[in-house]
Amino acid sequence: MQDINTMQKIKTIRSVSKRFKKTASGKFKRKKSNLQHILTKKTTNYKRKIRSKAIVSKTDISKIKICLPYV
Repeated sequence: MQDINTMQKIKTIRSVSKRFKKTASGKFKRKKSNLQHILTKKTTNYKRKIRSKAIVSKTDISKIKICLPYV
């Protein structure tokens, strides 16, 4: 029998937890797009630039925090 005062756990959205990591300063980093297929027509310099990680914009951080309640 469940106690009335206990709250249930919030589920973490697993797809979001695989795509975003939290930095030490509290920001979220993400991978850049366009590096999955059709790589022959893309230049080497462009592929090298999109290999690095990017910081999530301030407007999207609140959406990620909802999906990752325990991060």
